[in-house]
Amino acid sequence: MSKRLEFPKDFFWGAATASFQVEGQIDNTDWSKAGRDGKVPLVNSGPEHYAKYKSDFDLAKELGHNSHRLSIEWARIEPEEGKFDLKEVEHYREVLQYLHKNNLTPFVTLWHFTLPLWLSEKGGIENKKFPEYFARYCEFVVSHLADECSHWATMNEPNVITSNGWMRGNWPPFKKYRIFKASKVLRKLVKAHILAYKKIKTKDLASEVGIVKDNIYVHSNVNPVYRLGFATFRWFWNFKFLNKIKHHLDSIGLNYYFHYHLGIRRTIRDKSDMGWELYPEGIYHTLMELKKYEKPVFVAEAGIADEKDKYRGQYIKDLVYWTHKAIADGVDVKGFMYWSLLDNFEWALGYGKRFGLIGIDYESEEKTRTVRSSSYEYKKICQENALVIDDGGPNVCE
Repeated sequence: MSKRLEFPKDFFWGAATASFQVEGQIDNTDWSKAGRDGKVPLVNSGPEHYAKYKSDFDLAKELGHNSHRLSIEWARIEPEEGKFDLKEVEHYREVLQYLHKNNLTPFVTLWHFTLPLWLSEKGGIENKKFPEYFARYCEFVVSHLADECSHWATMNEPNVITSNGWMRGNWPPFKKYRIFKASKVLRKLVKAHILAYKKIKTKDLASEVGIVKDNIYVHSNVNPVYRLGFATFRWFWNFKFLNKIKHHLDSIGLNYYFHYHLGIRRTIRDKSDMGWELYPEGIYHTLMELKKYEKPVFVAEAGIADEKDKYRGQYIKDLVYWTHKAIADGVDVKGFMYWSLLDNFEWALGYGKRFGLIGIDYESEEKTRTVRSSSYEYKKICQENALVIDDGGPNVCE
């Protein structure tokens, strides 16, 4: 026996990309300089999505997608302080128009980690004027592209930026164990989002303006010390930022990759090529945690590094299953976007980790695309707007 789990009408199915990770040859960013300085892997032409976006979106359409999440590269739009490149604006206009031509609804993230070099050299997020610089950039982009997009996110994963840049020290600006500075930076990002939200609304009141937030499912056994520790972490990581901006927020994009468990484990899980344990039911819990904000929610990223494509197909189905359960339990989930459409530059890990529904042969002159077999498992879900499973489904939540 099988069971068919239907999704709401007009549900958004798709995948995501980020400009710096797929476009190639963006030389005037903090990450590009860090690569030249040998602090992180050097970004190169990569998948060359900047030039090949049409054929990539043709593939997305063939795979049954009806939406796509992308980002705009701040350093392309504002290569020098206060000087905006209208030619690059037109490039992104053409990108958005091509998405519409393929009946792919665009979801645009205005800032996905990388900073223009001029801003990085002025102190980056630590600069006292950062919120003003950021809001000015966001206002400029939306004022020019509002006709092409109605779903905007100001920034991607603010907690990840601060933890990797000011705690682990493996991302720009490479500062380690700066807990007080990290807290100050996070407050600066709160201010930047709120100011950008207000500026965008002056240009397009009807636009949906949200944020993309990386949340973690944290759980433990009954040990009260463990429970207190994880409750504290859960509040800080999952809720603190959202609580600060909840009155300047139209929707929430959820990125889900991790769960943390402290205590006796009952099962041993498979792991992705990143070494991350596969725990798809965690997406249910993180979605349920967002219910209290009473906002539309989009799964903006959820995926797996799996070069051999061993786990991806089933993992996608499991993620979709638990997303459906969250909808059934009252969360207003509007869409699901797999990370990522293409293999890409995985930040401090370079090009070695393969998240893509579509594989990239980086050694070939044409950067040959290969559609992985798991993509067709996802295609069935997208086209049917439903998940068909054997009666019983994936493992029950703990």
